[in-house]
Amino acid sequence: MALPNYHMQPIAATDLDNLIGNTPLLSFRRITAHLPENVAIYAKAEWTNPGGSVKDRAAANIIRQAELTGDLTRDKVLVDSTSGNTGIAYAMIGAARGYRVRLFVPGNASPERLAILRAYGAEVVLTDPLEGSDGAILAVREVVAAEPGRYFYANQYNNPANWQAHYHTTGVEIWQQTHGRVTHFLAGLGTSGTLMGTGRRLKHYNPHVQIISLQPDSAFHGLEGLKHMPTAIKPGIYDETLTDRNLPVSTEVAHDTARRLAREEGYLVGISAAAAMAGALQLADELAARGEPGVVVTLFPDNAYKYLSESFWTK
Repeated sequence: MALPNYHMQPIAATDLDNLIGNTPLLSFRRITAHLPENVAIYAKAEWTNPGGSVKDRAAANIIRQAELTGDLTRDKVLVDSTSGNTGIAYAMIGAARGYRVRLFVPGNASPERLAILRAYGAEVVLTDPLEGSDGAILAVREVVAAEPGRYFYANQYNNPANWQAHYHTTGVEIWQQTHGRVTHFLAGLGTSGTLMGTGRRLKHYNPHVQIISLQPDSAFHGLEGLKHMPTAIKPGIYDETLTDRNLPVSTEVAHDTARRLAREEGYLVGISAAAAMAGALQLADELAARGEPGVVVTLFPDNAYKYLSESFWTK
């Protein structure tokens, strides 16, 4: 019996880069059941990216642009500060492309995130947890200043390739997936890249789309990955004039929303995603109270698998 000729047809395969982006748009049933038919909430499921978060988009573009300019070469170490997700994306792409990666991470980052970073082979430097993401920023700046020729400093907080990734992908996807019906876009502020890039793209399509920023309601909070801008080192890419409104959210409300999303919708999402949903619900409730229609779109940066050691899940 003759064996089949497996070389007749090319094998359908893809590489890591092609798995980033084009994430699904989620709808909701129970948690939004109280809203009128003309008010809807949708969220991008960014955990479907290969590194498990929205940060794959920015990290891939930062690395791609640095390769094009020659700033990132095999003899340099890619370094940056991160609360976890961007670091995971750097580590994943670095492993795939053969780059050494060294990351400065607040010591209170979830153990799951730290384990993933080390699994990819990244070197992890833990910084003072009380100083949060700002402490990690200051630590990496000191190291790069001492030996600038040794490192490629990805500098996600100040690198325009961060927000440009969302201008060219996330904003386009939301516009297409909503058939141009989006009226409000809301996202949390960390590096601010997601909001800046997506917001600029949606405003380009329709200047009347409302861009809403979401941030913790105080300097001391438990919303990992989000910044309280009035008391933090402001990212160079952050432009507060782009936003139409800012919404504060408390850690407690975000935790409650995370449990509701898991138990009422079956979506097990991360803390910043739950904060985004809390803000979207507040916004949708306001529209409903005024009798105004709206298509509110937010973004779930990651799922809950990196946060399951947190105690709030069992309440």
